[in-house]
Amino acid sequence: MEDTKHIKISEFNYPLPDERIAKFPLATRDQSKLLVYRHGEVSEDIFTSLPHYLESGELMIFNNTKVIQARLHFRKETGALIEVFCLEPVQPNDYVLNFQQTRQCSWLCMIGNLKKWKEGTLSRIVNVKGKQIVLSATRGECKGTSHWIDFSWDDDTITFADLLEVVGELPIPPYLNRDTQESDKETYQTVYSKIKGSVAAPTAGLHFTPQMLKDIQAMGVNIGYVTLHVGLGTFRPVKVEDVTKHKMHTEHYHMPAETAELINRTKACLLYTSDA
Repeated sequence: MEDTKHIKISEFNYPLPDERIAKFPLATRDQSKLLVYRHGEVSEDIFTSLPHYLESGELMIFNNTKVIQARLHFRKETGALIEVFCLEPVQPNDYVLNFQQTRQCSWLCMIGNLKKWKEGTLSRIVNVKGKQIVLSATRGECKGTSHWIDFSWDDDTITFADLLEVVGELPIPPYLNRDTQESDKETYQTVYSKIKGSVAAPTAGLHFTPQMLKDIQAMGVNIGYVTLHVGLGTFRPVKVEDVTKHKMHTEHYHMPAETAELINRTKACLLYTSDA
């Protein structure tokens, strides 16, 4: 295997016409194509055929992270539109605790149209659970390519998770070159998504259906879950020629004890956590 220190990003350049990018998923998830690599040969199949390539006693690990509606928009009095993209909770820094906060919380965020927001607090009025709420965002110090943002709102009964559900926009991959649609809230989540925290879906698992999961387990394949919150780094372009100089965002993960036990007693393990 070639030493990664000698791999140049230019070696991975290839043409990808926009018309070759699927803007929307198929109506039925498991009707997508399946790339098969067996015994040194590459072939093509349909995703519904996946169980035929598995054997009883094998283990599949799925990432049960759930994509959050991480994009928030504020408009300044001048009319400038500012996008605040929530990347990572910092106060409190636990995802679950942060989503449960009322009145205030803080996140590391990317700012769109940053040059138009030099200082001050941005606010907008939103309707949440039949109540009119004032949501404010105050810019803090710069943390690399991100900024510390303090969010505050004027109601003790509304959580930050409630606000994101109403105000936030689901982030979809930029290479799709389209706006987020209402249907993306369902189709850009895996059917086993559970724990909120990702800003991108673990797309390797988007083709699974509840029925396929049942069929896989019925044939004796074990299933375990981990939580890995996919960060913005999955979208971030590599802008350096030497791949070892590319810096990735931190990603948070959790592996339950029962999943670790499944792995320890299983010889063959397939991991469905990454963006692929």
